[in-house]
Amino acid sequence: MTTQLDPATRVMNVLVKALSRLGISAFGAKELIVIGRNSGQPHSTPVNPLSVDGALYLVAPRGRTQWVRNVRHNPEITLRCGRSRTPYTVTEVYGAAAVPVLRHYLKRWAWEVGTFFPEGVTAASTGAELEAVIPAHPVFRLER
Repeated sequence: MTTQLDPATRVMNVLVKALSRLGISAFGAKELIVIGRNSGQPHSTPVNPLSVDGALYLVAPRGRTQWVRNVRHNPEITLRCGRSRTPYTVTEVYGAAAVPVLRHYLKRWAWEVGTFFPEGVTAASTGAELEAVIPAHPVFRLER
């Protein structure tokens, strides 16, 4: 299943990637660079990294997108902002361990990504409600 982006999202992605390449992090966004699982070529997309308790995470608000599939195949990624490129290795976080990350993510980014989550799922949702949506919205921990 391929996730199709609507025209407005495509325009925003292009804008955020362009700003990131210039070194301007729009609302904390960075450019994720990951190697394609089939092509072997680098692919990039804007993401919203989130620091929780001193660790850095990525959440996939749009679900199992191409970048998620690529990261699962090859966990070596780069986050870029301007000339700064920082390599990371990602590890997927499952179940209850991902709940605090998802809660923080929704507190910070719900205005941008809230529509991608089931109706009623917010930062104020119970731990069980958040844990139930994690399989559809994967969480990854970044380590250097």
